[in-house]
Amino acid sequence: MNKPQLFLLHFAGGNSYSFGLLTSVLKEFQTFSPELPGRGKRFHEDLLHDFDLAAADIYKQIAPQISSDRFIIYGHSMGAYLALRVTNMLEKTGRRPAYLIVSGNAGPAVSNRKSVHTLAEKEFIHELESLGGMPVELKENRELYELFEPILRADFEVVEKRKMEHEPPVNVPLYAIMGSQEEDADKIACWGKFTRSDFNYEILEGDHFFIHKHPQRMADIIRECYRKTAFIPNK
Repeated sequence: MNKPQLFLLHFAGGNSYSFGLLTSVLKEFQTFSPELPGRGKRFHEDLLHDFDLAAADIYKQIAPQISSDRFIIYGHSMGAYLALRVTNMLEKTGRRPAYLIVSGNAGPAVSNRKSVHTLAEKEFIHELESLGGMPVELKENRELYELFEPILRADFEVVEKRKMEHEPPVNVPLYAIMGSQEEDADKIACWGKFTRSDFNYEILEGDHFFIHKHPQRMADIIRECYRKTAFIPNK
């Protein structure tokens, strides 16, 4: 029997290896981790700075891999926005996922307050530290920081310049998760505006990268959502 498919969309600065902790406890799933250009296996490709282009890039990677109507799309932070857009794109072709799972932000309806990608270096680093996404190795290794800074700035630009004010809701059940220390965690229910199907949410202890502290709970959420798809009629 084929394993259910799980597509994992990375956060700003992430790549195809960003969900290693999660995939290690989800062996029953066939996982796919597409990555944007300019990092990981696509390091020598030009970075993208436009949300629509980023979504189209991810869509082109996912669409040919779909082999079942029981697949799940999950995205964290930037990946959550991309997951919503890609789900809408897939719906137009009649291949909507059985479940959409998002984490690390309160949804497209919550407005941006900052322009992180244009900050001076000191302020940019401070912002990364406040999110919990500044590893010690990156902070202490100048050469490594200079390698990752353009990737991070490009991804923040993708997020901050997105135009999703009129993003239509999907006909897919949606589950949202945020960290208790995240800004706007109290607005997580706003994700409910973006689905015409079932909606649930959960707050886990931690900062923006709470997913690394709770791989088992995140895996359980994905399993629970997949089990629910057995009661969703074939499309």
